[in-house]
Amino acid sequence: MSSWADPVNTPEPLDLGGIRITRIVESQGPLLKPAEIFPDSSPEIIEANKHWLTPAFYDPPSDRLVICIQSFLLETDTLKILVDTCVGDCKPRVRADFDGQRWHWLDRLAALGISPQQIDVVLSTHLHVDHVGWHTRLEGGRWRPTFERARYLFTHPEWDYWQHNEGHPALVRTGDYIGDSVWPVFEAGQADLVAMDHEIAPGIRLVPLPGHTPGHVGVAIEGLSGRLMLTADLFHHPLQCSYPQWNTRFCLNAEQSRQTRMETMRRLSEEGTLLMPSHFPTARPGRLLAVREGEPEARLGHVYRYVCDC
Repeated sequence: MSSWADPVNTPEPLDLGGIRITRIVESQGPLLKPAEIFPDSSPEIIEANKHWLTPAFYDPPSDRLVICIQSFLLETDTLKILVDTCVGDCKPRVRADFDGQRWHWLDRLAALGISPQQIDVVLSTHLHVDHVGWHTRLEGGRWRPTFERARYLFTHPEWDYWQHNEGHPALVRTGDYIGDSVWPVFEAGQADLVAMDHEIAPGIRLVPLPGHTPGHVGVAIEGLSGRLMLTADLFHHPLQCSYPQWNTRFCLNAEQSRQTRMETMRRLSEEGTLLMPSHFPTARPGRLLAVREGEPEARLGHVYRYVCDC
């Protein structure tokens, strides 16, 4: 797996004034071939964009896109909130990249001076395998909630869908992660079902982004000195900034996913909102800038560029 499993340093937190945001990276490296995740991709498109994709976003020797799997820690004066929990350690998975891996993600949480017992809220933006793994850990031969004091938040539409889909292709493709990473949270009485526009705390609220999954949400954060949106899986890779019409193979409702992405990206670009996508291998937040006619990117059909806020 080469660099895919190498430790990734946790960057400095971003302070929005009363709300701090810290990325906690589980893994980062070449993971998916372009056509494996994007049906509309082609070798010709990748070749035409290789000058900006390589090496940060695409690894030519393996023909794989560079993907980051990470959580976000939000801290206020009174709450510690985890947004998504990556793949997890020792989980039995069909995909070899995830099967039985030991990522030591909890060590990175500990490096911030935070124990699992200090987490107050765990939010699932949606229930895909790479967002719920550390919801549980193996103790005494059983999967138990990792964050024993926390309330775990799931949106109503998301749980309504997944609790009745044991035979869903996502579970066949990856292994029953709902069984080992989500059901134990409900069995422990730590799960709360919330609306897709739920306010977690002042300045921290959910934003409906349906399509990728039925209850998929982002997180809008507004502190005293700035605003930012965690966009979850609204888009997975910088290629979708250039080609926002592209869905992934993992989007459950293709047309709704495309419509949500196009409308949300247009709004975020017009507002100039800071963004942190779940899977971008970039250490700092960025903004979407519209590509104008006559600019070099326009010749490739690009719609937006993603510019990091450095």
